[in-house]
Amino acid sequence: MKNKNNESRIKVVLVGAGKTGKMVSMKIEQAEDMTLIGVVTKQRENEKCFDSFDEITETPSVIIDFSHPDRLDSIIEYAAPRCIPLVLGTTGYREEQKEKIIKWAQKIPIVYTSNFSLGITVLQRVLKQITPILKEEFDIELVEMHHNTKLDSPSGTAKMLLETLNESQTYKLVYGRSGNVRRGNEIGVHSIRGGSIAGQHNIIYAGEDEILEFSHQAHSNSIFAKGALKAARFILSKQSGLYDMNDVLFERNE
Repeated sequence: MKNKNNESRIKVVLVGAGKTGKMVSMKIEQAEDMTLIGVVTKQRENEKCFDSFDEITETPSVIIDFSHPDRLDSIIEYAAPRCIPLVLGTTGYREEQKEKIIKWAQKIPIVYTSNFSLGITVLQRVLKQITPILKEEFDIELVEMHHNTKLDSPSGTAKMLLETLNESQTYKLVYGRSGNVRRGNEIGVHSIRGGSIAGQHNIIYAGEDEILEFSHQAHSNSIFAKGALKAARFILSKQSGLYDMNDVLFERNE
């Protein structure tokens, strides 16, 4: 294998040391073209962990974030003046925070997505194509399942898929069901939390005498880490703008 010296490697600062953050850190350490120069986290697990960006002595090539929405301001305040590209994988942003991401993408290149899985990216593309064809004859339901420590519900991925399914804004979104109410022009959204489920999303098209179902299962956080590294390599060569995994996977060029 060809070794690359530290000078030619992509210097990465990672924000967050949760389950996915730890997997991203491991994948960076294994990559031949990357080096991890720091992890911004409250968990001081080794010499590469820092409480804030102020403690990082080297300028990173890219910042990868899998932390908490409260970290957004500090990330942007550090990255924007230095023109450092961002890969944002944190979910649960408020609307005003999403607007802030859109604003700063005019200054620096940002990949922002709720799911870095390549499979989910392809699924989203498929749903975009078939929903307009099926929507007149089929009812649509979405079921998402995650581990018992996940905080947000529905998941960020579910919300992303719902944006694709309801691109025309013609459906009402119904979160769970109870009582005696007849189904209307709606998409039912159902969340399950339990055990160690890494993540599963099922989209059900229920028609007269037939069912078409798409299912994506994440067996580990490894798939998100791989996608994040792919996004980091992609964003290095891009001009300012807001990108997602469709751009990364299908190579939108300026």
